[in-house]
Amino acid sequence: MNREDYYISKMKNRYIGDDGAVINDMIYSMDSFCENIHFKREWMSLYQIAQKSMIVNISDAIAMNAKPKFALISISLPKNITTKEIDQLTKGFKDIANEYNCEIIGGDTVAGDKIDISITIISQSDKPLLRRGLKVGDILAYTGELGESKRDLNRLFQNLPISNNSKFIKPILRADFIYNMRKHLKIGMDISDGLFCDTNKLLQINNLGAKLTKDIDKSIYSSGEEYEMLIGFEPSKLDILKSYGLKLTPFATIIEDINVLDCQNHHFK
Repeated sequence: MNREDYYISKMKNRYIGDDGAVINDMIYSMDSFCENIHFKREWMSLYQIAQKSMIVNISDAIAMNAKPKFALISISLPKNITTKEIDQLTKGFKDIANEYNCEIIGGDTVAGDKIDISITIISQSDKPLLRRGLKVGDILAYTGELGESKRDLNRLFQNLPISNNSKFIKPILRADFIYNMRKHLKIGMDISDGLFCDTNKLLQINNLGAKLTKDIDKSIYSSGEEYEMLIGFEPSKLDILKSYGLKLTPFATIIEDINVLDCQNHHFK
């Protein structure tokens, strides 16, 4: 068990286990976005850093079929940061918040050696999409294309340029698909740790296993920070979901025998 899983196991309660904690019709979620863990300053502008930190947090709300309402931002700022650079950060936060009709209502700032950001999103849903609910015979699938984030991260490690439109810099969220197709889905989560790592989370929480129905290259299943959707549904719903027009790739069937898929941590030091 890695340290993250160990820590979560020590904090376990009835609210922990999904992308956010559901209390009545409100959902509370928080993620950190830390320099030298999730990004390096030389890879992205401060505006892009702020944008992505907000996107990956709003992704948790969307993954649960929730509408983001409010955000709280805590940020550690280096002592030598300029007011112009702070303006870039705040513009990045505000632009994405406005795009998703999410109001920034407060937070905290502290001095530090690097930029570390933690954002709490308060969202609302009348029918949350959870991780529990899979049954034997259900299908697992993912939206869109996977692999770009890992490919571009590898390019950055080699000091090679990547496009400003790269999903590593600005992930694409599947809000419309989730909001419109929720009634056909049994479970869902966003892909942040890689397809197989996140599939293992679903299998563990449902005490089930998965049989792969498609050959998937390691460059795809180990690509983290994609923020595409990993979804589970009954076989009878496949054609309906495909009819939406978003690329959907079924890759596994749920089985009774508990197993895990090959999983590698995607973060860097």
